[in-house]
Amino acid sequence: MKKILFMLLLSGLMKPLFSQGYVPTREDINTFFTTKTLVVLEDNPLLEFNMVIKDVMKQEWNITEYDFISFKEFEEKRMDAKYSFLLMTQVSFENDKTDAQYRFLHLSLGGDYFRLNQMPDIASVPVAYFNVEEDNYAYKLGILVRFIQKHALLIKEQPEIVSANVLKHYNDNIRDIKDKTLYVLENELAKDVNSVARIKKIYPYKFKIVTKEEIEQAIEERNEDVVFLHKVGPEGTKIDARCYKVIIGAGDANFYYFDYHKISDKNPDGFLSSDFKKLVK
Repeated sequence: MKKILFMLLLSGLMKPLFSQGYVPTREDINTFFTTKTLVVLEDNPLLEFNMVIKDVMKQEWNITEYDFISFKEFEEKRMDAKYSFLLMTQVSFENDKTDAQYRFLHLSLGGDYFRLNQMPDIASVPVAYFNVEEDNYAYKLGILVRFIQKHALLIKEQPEIVSANVLKHYNDNIRDIKDKTLYVLENELAKDVNSVARIKKIYPYKFKIVTKEEIEQAIEERNEDVVFLHKVGPEGTKIDARCYKVIIGAGDANFYYFDYHKISDKNPDGFLSSDFKKLVK
C-alpha cells in the first residue's frame, strides 16, 4: 500500500498501493504533533494485531493523544486534518514478477486528500511478508511502534535529515554494535553462519543465538545491552523475493543496521555472512 518515509532508505524501489515516495515537510512534521492519532484495527477481530497493538499503545505511545478505530471508520475520518493514523498496510514492488506482498506499519497524516496515496507519511517500518503467521512478528510490534515514535521526535528536532540520506543516519550506529550483545534466531541465519563456531570466525563481538522469548524479554526489559535482528522474509511461504535485515536496539529502539537482498540459492532467506562482515567494518 504505502510508500513511506522508510522507502527513502530503499532508494525508491517499492511501488506501494498508496503514495509515491513522499518526503514529509517541516509543516507536516509540526502538524503531526497537533493531531490525535487513530490506530486502525484489522477487520478480523481475532487477529493478534488487534489485541497486541492496544497494549503496545498504552505502554509506548506518549507523543499525541490516541484512540482505536475500524477500517470503515478510517475511510470516514482520513480526510480530517486533525487526525493522524497508525495502520498496517499491504505493499508490493514495481516490476516484481514474484508478486510478493509485505506488511508495513505506517504513521500518516489525515487531510483533504482524494486518494489514499496523497496522504503525507511521517514514518513506517517493514514488518513481515503479507502471508506470514503473526507469531513471527507480533512480539516485536512494541519496539517497532517505539521506533516510529522516536523517529517522529527525531525529525521534529532535526528535520534536515529527512531530505538527506536517512539510511546513512541510522547505519552510522553500526559502530556502536561492538558494545552490545547481538541476539539472533538460528532459523533466521544463513546456513554458513548458523552456529556459534561459524559466526565467531567472522564476527568478533558479543552475540547470542536465542529464542523469540528471549528477544521479547529483552524488549520488555528495555535492555540497553542488547540489539536484535528483525528479519523480514518469506518464512516458508515459498515466495522468494526480498529479505530485509534490520538490527534494532532492545532498549533505545534505534536502528543500528538496515539492508536487504534478493533471495537466491547463493543468498538465502536469512542474515548472511556478508551482513556480519559489514557489522565489523
